[in-house]
Amino acid sequence: MIIAVDVYYEENKAKSVGVIFQCWEDSTPHEVIVSYTENPHEYEPGFFYKRELPCIQELMKLTDINQIHTIVVDGYVYLNNEKKPGLGHYVYTNFSGKIPVIGVAKNTFRDNEAFVKKIYRGNSSKPLYITSVGIDLADAAQHIQSMYGEYRFPHLLKLLDIQTKEARQ
Repeated sequence: MIIAVDVYYEENKAKSVGVIFQCWEDSTPHEVIVSYTENPHEYEPGFFYKRELPCIQELMKLTDINQIHTIVVDGYVYLNNEKKPGLGHYVYTNFSGKIPVIGVAKNTFRDNEAFVKKIYRGNSSKPLYITSVGIDLADAAQHIQSMYGEYRFPHLLKLLDIQTKEARQ
């Protein structure tokens, strides 16, 4: 199984969502999981992972981690050409480097082209920025490229974004 994860913040809470699917080309998720974290860590510039990682850790407790073979995060694995760790790298090390992580970002960072592959989907002239750890970057980019959907952002990742921002039930 593959899980794509994202976290959305409101005042004193965070909503974490995981969209679980079996194959890169799937059009519908196998399962959608949700967890809430009260009073998440405050945002610190340059240390985004300190806020996001605990929320993802809580979310992943709702899965059978032994069934997950890849994690997709909204963001970067590496933040610059010197391999400064980003959220994806911290997720990877959190699971002892046993589960590959693919970062999918909508925007570029300055001085961050050495470990990034741009992909273009649909008719969009704006790329997605792919980074990875535990999996070859070209393979990671191909997986995201092959995901279902005709637009720039793959269908299941768009679903993840929508689910994450939906009001708490």
